[in-house]
Amino acid sequence: MTEMPAIRERLGLRSVAFVLAVGLLPALPAAAQQPLTPLKVGMSDAVNTVLPFWMAQAGGLFAANGLAVELVNTGGGSRGAQEVQAGKLDIMHVGLSSVVRINRSGGDLRLVASMSNVIRFTFFSGEGVKTAADLKGGVVGVSTFGSESDSTVTLALDRLGLKRADITLKEYGGSTQRLAALKAGEIKATAINEPTASLAREQGVNVLVDLVAEQIPWLFSGVVVRRSDLRERFGVIARFLKAAIEGNHLAFTNEKPAKEVLAKELKLTDSKIIDISYNDFKLQTPRNMEPSIKGAENVITQIGGQGSTRVEDYMDSTVLAALRDGGFLFTMERKYGAR
Repeated sequence: MTEMPAIRERLGLRSVAFVLAVGLLPALPAAAQQPLTPLKVGMSDAVNTVLPFWMAQAGGLFAANGLAVELVNTGGGSRGAQEVQAGKLDIMHVGLSSVVRINRSGGDLRLVASMSNVIRFTFFSGEGVKTAADLKGGVVGVSTFGSESDSTVTLALDRLGLKRADITLKEYGGSTQRLAALKAGEIKATAINEPTASLAREQGVNVLVDLVAEQIPWLFSGVVVRRSDLRERFGVIARFLKAAIEGNHLAFTNEKPAKEVLAKELKLTDSKIIDISYNDFKLQTPRNMEPSIKGAENVITQIGGQGSTRVEDYMDSTVLAALRDGGFLFTMERKYGAR
C-alpha cells in the first residue's frame, strides 16, 4: 500500500516548506522552526468519517500547523469521550450523544466541529432475524454504551415498533467486531457504518432498518474537546481544525489519493468497497465541518431524560466562527472550488 511520502507527492505536498510556499495553509508564523505541539487525538473507530484527519496527516498539514498528532483508535465513541474528559486525550472524533451523556453526569465537553450531520448507520440483523418479532428478547450489540451506535439502536427499534426494554444491549467494540459477533450468532442485530456496512451487504447480511437512506439530521461525528481547553488552548484547537478542514477539502478534490488513504487506513483491497466508502464520505460530510443545529437538537431530544436541553451546553461554535471571520473558511472554499 502507498506510503505517506508518496501520498504527499500525489497531493502536491512534498514538504512543509512547499505547503507554506504555495499558501495551502495559513500556518502560524515560523511554525516550522518551533517545536511541534503534541496532540493525542482519539477516533471512535476506523471509519470513513475519519478521512479528514487521515488526509491532514498524509499531507503533512498537522505539522505545517505546528502540531505532532497521534491518532488513537478507542474502539467506541463514549469511551474516547470519557478519556477526553479525564485528560487522557486532547481531542476526540465522536458524536454528540456521548457529549450529552457525559456532561449530564458532571462533565464539561464541547463539540466544536462536525464531520457528519446525518446518521450513517445501517441496522443489520443475524440469520433468522427478519422481523421485529424475531428480534424481540434478543441481544443487540453496540460499540460502547452511550455512543452513537447506542443512540441509533433506539431509532431503529422505533422503526420496528420496539423499545429498548424489548432487547438486551451489550458492548462489542468496533464495527468489525460487531459484524463478527452478528455472523457468529452472539448477537441478533447491530448498527454498522462504512466501510463495514458495505462488507456486510457483500456477505449477504440482512438489512433490518436502513437509517442512512432517511438522512436524519444528527451530529453523528465531530471534533470534541474539553471546555477548559477552549479557554486555555484556543489557538492549538484552531490550528488543529485548520489542518482537519484543509484535509477535508483535499479529500473532496483529490479523489485518487483520498481513496489510497482510505484503503490504507481501513485495510481495504476491494475497489468497489473503497469507492462506496469514498462516495459515502462525500455525500455526508460538511466541507467546512460546520455543525447542524437541527442535528444537535435531534440528538438532545432523542436522549431525553433529565438535564439541559440547550445546544450551547454541548456545542461551541467560537473556533469555527474565528476561522470564518478571519477568512480561513473563505480561503479554503476559493482554493478548492467549494462555491
